Amino acid sequence: MLGALAILLSLLLAWQLPYGSQLLLEVDEIAPFTVVAPQRLSFESTLLTERAQERAAQQVADRYDVTETAVRRQQVSLARELLAQVSAIRQHTDETLARRSAELIALTPLGVDAATAVQILSLSDDQWQQTAREVPVALDRAMRVEIRESTVGQARRNVPSLLSSTLDDDSSDVTIQLVRNLILPNSFYNEAESEQLREEARAAVLPQFVTLIEGETIIRSGDRATAEQVEKLAALNLLHAEWNPWTAVRSILLTLLLLAVGVATLARVQRPLLTRLNEQAILLAITALWLLAAKTLMVNHPWLPFLFPLASYAILTAIFCTLRVAQVLLPLFAAVLLYLLPANPAMLLYQLVGALSAVWIVGRAERLDSFLWAGLVVCLSNLTVMVVMFAPFEGYSSTMLFELVLVVTANGLLNAALALIGYFLLGNFFGVITPLQLTELSQPTHPLLRQVLLKASGTYHHTILVSNLAERAAAVVGADALLVRVGAYYHDIGKTVRPYFFAENILDGSSPHEKLDPWTSAQIIISHVKDGIDLAQKYKLPERIQDFIREHHGRSLVKYFYLLAQQPQNGVEKVDEAAFRYPGPNPRSRETAILMLADTCEAAVRAMRPSTREDLEKLVHRLLDERIANGELDDSDLTFNDMQKIKEVFLQVLQGIHHPRIKYPEAVESPERPPAPPLPPPAQRPRQEIGGLEKIVSQPVTPSAALEG
Repeated sequence: MLGALAILLSLLLAWQLPYGSQLLLEVDEIAPFTVVAPQRLSFESTLLTERAQERAAQQVADRYDVTETAVRRQQVSLARELLAQVSAIRQHTDETLARRSAELIALTPLGVDAATAVQILSLSDDQWQQTAREVPVALDRAMRVEIRESTVGQARRNVPSLLSSTLDDDSSDVTIQLVRNLILPNSFYNEAESEQLREEARAAVLPQFVTLIEGETIIRSGDRATAEQVEKLAALNLLHAEWNPWTAVRSILLTLLLLAVGVATLARVQRPLLTRLNEQAILLAITALWLLAAKTLMVNHPWLPFLFPLASYAILTAIFCTLRVAQVLLPLFAAVLLYLLPANPAMLLYQLVGALSAVWIVGRAERLDSFLWAGLVVCLSNLTVMVVMFAPFEGYSSTMLFELVLVVTANGLLNAALALIGYFLLGNFFGVITPLQLTELSQPTHPLLRQVLLKASGTYHHTILVSNLAERAAAVVGADALLVRVGAYYHDIGKTVRPYFFAENILDGSSPHEKLDPWTSAQIIISHVKDGIDLAQKYKLPERIQDFIREHHGRSLVKYFYLLAQQPQNGVEKVDEAAFRYPGPNPRSRETAILMLADTCEAAVRAMRPSTREDLEKLVHRLLDERIANGELDDSDLTFNDMQKIKEVFLQVLQGIHHPRIKYPEAVESPERPPAPPLPPPAQRPRQEIGGLEKIVSQPVTPSAALEG
């Protein structure tokens, strides 16, 4: 079991659970829950890097091939040729104005319209001569600057400022129009070189990194995801998908440390647990389930860690084992929570206070409503811790405060529900008897107890006395007092099969053993153990209760009939001692050992009836010492300190039950009854007379004690 727990704990701690349940969203999708960064994380942001590269590329100016001189000279030369043709057309005076205008318009490179053509033909020869001289000059000036396709309009708008001031208005208008028509771009966009420069600019951009602070909210529940948030969520999932060998190393070391501390502590305060495989199996199951829940809930989320049900773990541990075991395991489990979420001390205090409060309220879970009260106490303790840690709640909105109250309330109810469900499911699955089952079995209406009452009333009375005696002793030494009391109720149910063979049920003074040989009588006495087991299995009593039936006599000797068999009149030279011993086994727990001692002492005291405390003390000491000397308590884990406490309790209780009583004097018949004389001092009081005897029987075993079984 210990090895299985070590492997399980190491694997769960080393298992790198993908954060946020692999929450991967697309842009504009709605987040189903809030996600925060589990730790400080820096990652290269592809999105931001691409944006920076685009900004760098946009800052690169377009590359142009400037051919200003060649284009300028070409256009100036073209202008002179066109002007010569225009001059020739002006000299065709024999042609009509319309024909000459059409010829001017046909000069495509000149680009004149009908109105401009008429205006050119209407100029005088002097005006035209000035225009013809000015056009190449102005064109040369206009094209000496870089002209791109995008700036041709600006260059044409600047033409009026380049003309000579000697031109008249008509000549100026024609010159402006002709120069504008002849202006062409002299700088051309180089797409290949521009793109190459942009690629170089993109390559020069350094990778852009995003740093997430531990606890930083990535996206809130209900928000529409942006591109930046989608990238952060992807980075978180990649973070947990990467294997980190140091996580496994830390997990193994923590597991070994916790197990070493836990086993050493349990060996000191609860050693029987180390040999009880059933309880170990329950602890393994509970711990595995709660560790898995811790691995899922202990994340950097605003509320998820505060929903973890540590209190229910503590409750179930205390119920199925003991409060001591819960006290040992609770801080160890808290250490695991701190390892999973080291930056949240408020959560640790919140969980521990709630768990300790719940264990204190539930106790041994003898009432169902204790689970409800435990849930309410957990709610109150949770709220108190939150106020202590976060008051006056600065920066908390009304919605956040409502969520806080909702979470602490849900945690209390969840703990109560899980503890109650686990209480029944785990108890039934592992066959563990629970305090509620014990309470039910202790009811006098149970069919087996009614059989004892109706068929063997003396045994029933003996059972009640033994249960009181054993319960008191169990409480003093820290054993399970309720289990001892219920086990005592059922330890002698086998006597109901043949009740009149046992002394406490013989009412007329005649014993049926007088007609039987010692071997037969011994077997009848011994058989009440087997008969009790048969009845217990028939009525489906829990295994722990059956242990009280098997072990309450251990492998002790039915000494009276053994000694009787050795008498000469029986004609047996050597008596087989095994035929007179109970089948056992000897008590294997403190509870069954306490019952054996209580059963032995109560039967012997009732048979021998010591009249003084000194005689009672001697008898109890002798009976208990004999059990120790015979090795009948070696498997019970009772200590000598426990035995001393048990002796003191037995003396106190037995003296109260079997105390000597005063023998009242005979009443005197007279008309007037005199007042009763005062009682003499204790030293002068007559000793009790029992069956005509005035002294305590000093033999170790008496017939009546033997018949008690």
